[in-house]
Formats: sequence, C-alpha cells, structure tokens
Amino acid sequence: MAFTFYWYPKCGTCRKAKKWLEDHGISVHEVHIAENPPSREELAQLYRKSGLPLKKFFNTSGMKYRELGMKDKVNTATEEELLDILASDGMLIKRPILTDGEKVAVGFKEEEYQKFFE
Repeated sequence: MAFTFYWYPKCGTCRKAKKWLEDHGISVHEVHIAENPPSREELAQLYRKSGLPLKKFFNTSGMKYRELGMKDKVNTATEEELLDILASDGMLIKRPILTDGEKVAVGFKEEEYQKFFE
C-alpha cells in the first residue's frame, strides 16, 4: 500500500510524524507541502475522505493564516471558497497530511497514527 505524506521539513510536528513513521518501518512518498501543495481537487478528496470539518485543514498557527485574517473567513466562507483559499498556498494547509488514498490523517498525534495503521 502506498502512503503519501504531505509535510514541511522545517515544521517540528512534521519531523515528529516522519520519525514516528520511520521508527515503525513505514515508507511514504514525501511531498513538500509548500513547494508542491495538493491541488484543489486533491484537497477536496482529502477533505471528503477525512470526515473532518474543512476548517481543520487550515494551519491556524501559521503566519499566512494570520496575515490573511482567516480566523473570520473560515467561519463565513463557503466550502468552495475555503477550498480555493487552501489551494492558493501550501503554507495555509495544516500539516502533516498522511493518506493511503482512502484514509486521511491531518496533523500528528501518535494515537491517531496508530489507529491509521490498525
């Protein structure tokens, strides 16, 4: 089974997730989220398969999020508008994102990664 791991190498949480994957012998196809962000269509698929609210896909602690005043926008924008915004800049996307094409994990919590691989 192929796993895709969207990450930002300078992100501490991403590095922890990558180490967890390595420690568990799980190889992934790494995608630098800022240099090669998922397309709008890919984001829509990830969102739908995740079962999470779309606003969970935003990197709320990022500078871009604050610069663009996204806090208010995520509560008022339509799903289509939010997908357009996310697709416009990889730094707006919460990371890491791990997917096998069916399941999707957003962010990194050890317990969630364990469940992902059960």
